[in-house]
Amino acid sequence: MNISNNESAGEPVLSEEQQRYASWLNWGARSGLLMLIVAFLAYVTGWLPADVPLNELPKVWGLPVDAYLKQTGAPTGWSWLTRIGRGDFAGLIGIAWLSASSLICLLAVLPIYARRRDWVFVALCVGALAVQLLAASGWLTAGK
Repeated sequence: MNISNNESAGEPVLSEEQQRYASWLNWGARSGLLMLIVAFLAYVTGWLPADVPLNELPKVWGLPVDAYLKQTGAPTGWSWLTRIGRGDFAGLIGIAWLSASSLICLLAVLPIYARRRDWVFVALCVGALAVQLLAASGWLTAGK
């Protein structure tokens, strides 16, 4: 996992796992950004109907969370998936994709470490995957 200089070009030479992680992360970030742009355009143009119309947003932005949820009927937790076809929730697909990109990258480099029998890095990847999946699951909550 060391980076050395390519003496002829003066550019760093990346290891196989660094190249794979970077290329998958690049693809994930670009596709996630595209999803965000498309969802935003679908919302502001009215192509997708919205639970909270664009012109009503300034009225609810400053509300405390409980009041916002009560007034808008917005879902909490993973129940936003039930409203994915609505303009104001479609953007969450891009956000979820960007959040999951690091998971996909870890899954992409895991076989490289396993093939090398680099069990410490396999364990670190599996541990990082487990922590991220547990955090995303909603099983961990604070204050309630």
